Amino acid sequence: MSVLEMKVPSPGESITEVEIATWLVKDGDYVEKDQPIAEVDSDKATLELPAEQSGVITLKAEEGDVVQVGQVVCLIDMDAAKPEGAAAPAAEAPKQEEAPKAAEPAKQEAPKPVAQPAAAAQTYATGAPSPAAKKILDEKGIDAGQVLGSGRDGRITKTDAELTAVPALGGNSLSATGSRSTTTTKLSVLRRKLAARLVSVKNETAMLTTFNEVDMSEIFRIRKQYKDEFAQKHGVGLGFMSFFTKAVTRALQMYPDVNASIDGDFKINYDFCDISIAVSGPKGLMVPVLRNAENMTFRAVEANIKNLADRVRDGKITVDEMTGGTFTVTNGGVFGSMLSTPIINPPQSAILGMHNIIQRPVAIDGQVVIRPMMYVAMSYDHRIIDGRESVGFLVAVKEGIDNPVEILMGGDERKALEL
Repeated sequence: MSVLEMKVPSPGESITEVEIATWLVKDGDYVEKDQPIAEVDSDKATLELPAEQSGVITLKAEEGDVVQVGQVVCLIDMDAAKPEGAAAPAAEAPKQEEAPKAAEPAKQEAPKPVAQPAAAAQTYATGAPSPAAKKILDEKGIDAGQVLGSGRDGRITKTDAELTAVPALGGNSLSATGSRSTTTTKLSVLRRKLAARLVSVKNETAMLTTFNEVDMSEIFRIRKQYKDEFAQKHGVGLGFMSFFTKAVTRALQMYPDVNASIDGDFKINYDFCDISIAVSGPKGLMVPVLRNAENMTFRAVEANIKNLADRVRDGKITVDEMTGGTFTVTNGGVFGSMLSTPIINPPQSAILGMHNIIQRPVAIDGQVVIRPMMYVAMSYDHRIIDGRESVGFLVAVKEGIDNPVEILMGGDERKALEL
C-alpha cells in the first residue's frame, strides 16, 4: 500500500504556520493530482493546496486548525482505484413529525387597578413626596407622578413609597430590552498576525504623523476631460491613485531617507520605489506591491492597481505579490474618513494616508472660493526620518497634486496619458 503524506509547503519567507480555512474535499474522496483540496490562510494571503498525487484522501486536520509548515495535513492512498461513477446520493431521511407543542401556561392576569377615590382639591403638596419617600422612590426607580399620596393634601408619605411595587419589566423599567447574546469566534491567522504587527509598530518605532491638504481641482478637471477617452483606449479607468503614486515616487526620489528602513544598527536605502497599495479584501486589509512604480506611466499604474485589487478581492493574490514594498499608500477616503493617523507598515519607515474629498471654502489670491480639498497625512518613523524630511516630503506630494500637469505630466497631459 503506497500512502503519500502531504505536508504544508512553505508559502513564503518568514511564514511558519497557516490555518486550514476550508477543505474542498471530504474525508474518503478520490482526488486527482493537482486538484485543489484545501484553502489555507497565512498571515499574508489565502492559498490553494493542490493534491500531490491521485488517490483516496484521509484528512488529518480540521477546518480552523493552525498547522505548522511541514506538518502532515492529509494522507493520499495512491493504490486506491478510481471509482467508476459518482456515489449515489444518500437517501433523504424521512422528516420527523413535529412534536406537539406543549400547552402554553395560562397567562397570569395583571392585577386590576384599585379604584381611587375622587380627587380632593389639589394644593402645592399634592403628589409631592416627603424627603424619605423621595429617597425610596428613587431607589426603586419609580416616578412620583405614578404614586397616589395618602398624606395631608395628597402628599406622598414614606409608607406610600414603601407600599408601591417596583414596575414589572416592559413598563418604565430601566432594564435593557432586546437580544443580549454574544458570539465568540477565533481570530484568523491573518488577523492575529496583523494585531501582533500593529502592536510591535507602536512599541518598536518612534511614530509621528504630519498633515497637509491638497487641492484636487486640476485632477478633477483632467479626469473629467479625459476619463472616457482614457478608458476607451486603455481599457481601465483614470483614477486618483495614479496621480498620488506619481507624486509619491517623485517625493521619494527627492527625500531618499523616506524610502529607507532600519535593520538593527543599519539603515537601508532603496534606489527603487516599490509602492504598497492598501486594498480591502474579504479577509481583511492586503497590501500588494507596485514594483518600480517610479518607472510606470499613468496607464501602467492604473492597470496594475486594478489587476492587484481584483486578485485581492477574488482571493487569488500571492505572497510574492505582497512581499517587499518600500512605502505604502492607503486611502481611508473610500470609507468616508476625513482625517486619520495611518500606521506604518513594517519594515517600511513611512506611509501616506489619503482621505475623502470635500468642497470647502479656501482663500485663493485674496478671494474666498470653493475647492475640492483633501487632507493628507504622513506617518513616519522618527528614528530614521527627521521632521524636515517628513514635512518636505509631504509638501512635495502636495505640489504634485496641486499642479499635476507641470510637475507630474511634463506639461503635456495628453502625452502623459498616452492619448
